[in-house]
Amino acid sequence: MHAGPSRAGCVLGDIDEGDPVSEPGNNNGDQPKRNKRPIVPKSAREALRPEKVPQPTAKHSRRAKSQLVIFLNFLMSIAVLACICGVGVYFYATSTYREAGPLKANATFTVRSGAGLAEISTALQRSGIITDSRVFRYVTAARFRDGETLKAGDYEIKVGSSMQEVADLLQSGKSILYSISIPEGLTVKQVFDRLSADEELSGDLPAKLPPEGSLMPETYKFSRGTSREEIVQQMEEGQSALVDSIWLKRDADLPIKNKKEFVTLASIVEKETGIADERPRVAAVFINRLKKGMRLQSDPTVIYGIYGGDGKPSDTPIYKSDLEKDTPFNTYMIKGLPPGPIANPGRASLEAVANPARTEDIYFVADGSGGHAFASTLKEHNANVAKWRKLEAGKQQN
Repeated sequence: MHAGPSRAGCVLGDIDEGDPVSEPGNNNGDQPKRNKRPIVPKSAREALRPEKVPQPTAKHSRRAKSQLVIFLNFLMSIAVLACICGVGVYFYATSTYREAGPLKANATFTVRSGAGLAEISTALQRSGIITDSRVFRYVTAARFRDGETLKAGDYEIKVGSSMQEVADLLQSGKSILYSISIPEGLTVKQVFDRLSADEELSGDLPAKLPPEGSLMPETYKFSRGTSREEIVQQMEEGQSALVDSIWLKRDADLPIKNKKEFVTLASIVEKETGIADERPRVAAVFINRLKKGMRLQSDPTVIYGIYGGDGKPSDTPIYKSDLEKDTPFNTYMIKGLPPGPIANPGRASLEAVANPARTEDIYFVADGSGGHAFASTLKEHNANVAKWRKLEAGKQQN
């Protein structure tokens, strides 16, 4: 027997790439299968390492995902572009709103009552006060808080005013103010005539005249277009507050029952003298007469009884026969106070009646110089009357 090669050497060393390999236990005589690629020996670590599993190819899914991404990127680009445009518009509008305006000289601008922001913006540009009505309109609207508006009136716009300065001015309501003066001693009818003739006021007067004496003489300031009814309301509220405040500070021993009599006597004092220093003394004469039960014998009450609120024509004298006319206001005929005021008294006359001078005077007559001469006796009074008549006669001769 000869010794053959060892087993270990023939298991791996004698196998070539094309040699057939018998599988263990294959005793049925079938042809052995060929291994297409060489068997490479692996170490134990490599044999235990898991093999990669091939990922499925989803071409349709990737295509759909890429279209969605493209669309989202498009939307993002549009949004970014819009933001950039918006920021640009914002900075342009705000800078234009704050920069100096085109006005080269001070100008007056009127905001019509009831005008909206669009109308005002257009009118401002048309007047050459601003450069862009759209910027003014939208920026001003954005700055408004709830309920804020541009107020009606006449406004003086300064040279080079910016849109912001113009808007602040129109919003403040600090418009050009007009005024109407109501002097003391006018009747309600005469006050209404003045209000009606004022062209800067608007609207109708109240259909019914307020009570005589209920309007406060004063200079009233207002914006163009203020209603006449509003001014009348201010006059009534002002007079009511004034009378109430002075009435509370009156002398305790006045022979006057209520505020109506208080205003009535103040209206008589108002019509009797226009000299402020004389009013407390004139008031004292009438207070002393009331206390003594004497008739007031005031010429202005006679005139009111004849002519009413229209007043006596300036070229018409008072005749002796007028003093004897039977009217409710003729204090030569009636005792005490007339039934109501004969004019609208001012503060000075009201205060004079509330706190009259402390005198014994019960007479006064014109002294020829614009004032009056006072007397506590009929004899002294007659002497004063004689002096006055002499002065009047001298004037007529000259």
